[in-house]
Amino acid sequence: MAVDVRDMLPHRFPFLMVDAFVSQDGDAFECLKNVSHGEPYFQGHFPDESVMPGVLIVEALAQAAAIGLQVREGDQMAAGAVGYLAGVDKARFRRKVVPGDQLRLTGTIVRFRRGLCTVDAVALVGDEVAASATLSFVYAR
Repeated sequence: MAVDVRDMLPHRFPFLMVDAFVSQDGDAFECLKNVSHGEPYFQGHFPDESVMPGVLIVEALAQAAAIGLQVREGDQMAAGAVGYLAGVDKARFRRKVVPGDQLRLTGTIVRFRRGLCTVDAVALVGDEVAASATLSFVYAR
């Protein structure tokens, strides 16, 4: 399934944190983020040792979750609905993410009812967990 992430998210450079949609299987999804030296945040975040900020890894997971939900729901999503991050629970950071890494942004949609969504999300580099969190969203127009 060909999905253009720019059609699914309102974000644009420099805050678009998902490069590609990979797959959707029921409630599970996967997207990719290629981390490069050219990312604007590396200029000021540990300039002598480039490390992707954890809060931006969580943002990438949130954007991937929004794509996963929209792909799963298809035409059932309310036209013009925008997802707003409402909560981040159980966030854990296990590995540094550095330029040259490819983040596999995966997750499972646990619940989506009445505009409220919960997703268990994991960011991986290869098969190694870089970060994980339970994310909550509210969808509104």
